[in-house]
Amino acid sequence: MSKLKMMVVLLLVAAFGACATMTPDLPSITESPTGNRMSGKIVWHDLLTNTPAESRKFYEDLFGWKFEKPGIDIGFGEESSYMLIRHNGHLIGGMVDTNALGKKENISQWVTMISVADIEAAVDRVTTEGGKILTAPKQLKTRGILSIVEDPTGAIVALIQTKDGDPADREPEHNDFLWDELWTSDVERAGNFYSQVAGYRREDRAPGDGKVNYHLLVSAEKPRAGILQNPFGDVPPVWVNYLRVEDPSAITARVEALGGTILLDTQTRNIGAETAFIADPSGAGIALQTWPLKQDKD
Repeated sequence: MSKLKMMVVLLLVAAFGACATMTPDLPSITESPTGNRMSGKIVWHDLLTNTPAESRKFYEDLFGWKFEKPGIDIGFGEESSYMLIRHNGHLIGGMVDTNALGKKENISQWVTMISVADIEAAVDRVTTEGGKILTAPKQLKTRGILSIVEDPTGAIVALIQTKDGDPADREPEHNDFLWDELWTSDVERAGNFYSQVAGYRREDRAPGDGKVNYHLLVSAEKPRAGILQNPFGDVPPVWVNYLRVEDPSAITARVEALGGTILLDTQTRNIGAETAFIADPSGAGIALQTWPLKQDKD
C-alpha cells in the first residue's frame, strides 16, 4: 500500500469513528424509515472535504443543494464538522469537514455506502473473498453499524447495516444521485467479491458496440451499480458517483468560476448518455450524466 493510500485509509478510519474511545451519533439516512434493509442498495454518499465552505457553495450554486446541521452531537469535536445535504427536501448525503480531524493531508473524496442486512456476516465475507477490513463494524447510534472495507482490487467502500431500515427506492430527480460505478483493474474478481459480500447478482452487458464490457450489480431485481474496467490506467480502483443532470455542458461552463475543475469535458458514452467529470474546490470528483438515455426518449 502506498504512503498516500495509507494516509487516506487512516483518515477515513478517523472520519467514520473507528476510535474505540468515541462513538459518533450520525443521523439516520432517512426520515421515513422502512424497517427493511435491502442488501446491495447504495443508500448514502458522504463528502469528505478540507474546504467545507467552498465545497458547500459549489454544490449549492451548481445543483441547488441545501446544507444543514444535524442538530445532534455527532462526536467529531465540533457540531459543524458534519452537515446533512438535501435536494428538493430529500436527504441525499452528508459532508464531513476533515479539518476537524486535526490532519493536514487532503483526502477529499466522496464515499459510497452499500446497505447490507447483516454487517457481521458481510464483513466476514470481505476477508474470505480477498478484501480488507479497514474499520471493524462500528455502532453509530442513530445511523446504524458501519464498516469501511477495501475490495481485492483496492477500491474503498463503506458497508452499513442501517438502524431503522433503508430509504425506499425512488426515481432520482435532476441534480440528484443517479448511479454508482466501480472502476476496477479486475472486473471478474471485483464482481465476485461484491456478489458475495452484498448479495448481488451480476449481469453482463454489451452496450453500443456489442462487446461485453459492462457489468451490472443487481439486487431485488433492480440494477444497483455497475462495474467497468478502469478506463484510466493512472487512476487507482475507485467508486465513481454520478448525478443526474439535464445538460452537463451547462454545468461544466460554471465549474471553474466556482473554484472547481473540469476533469473530463462533456462526451457521449456508448450507451447514449452525455457525461462529464468534475471536481469540487477540495478536489473531490463526481460525474454528471443525462438520463434517460437518448434511445429511451424516442
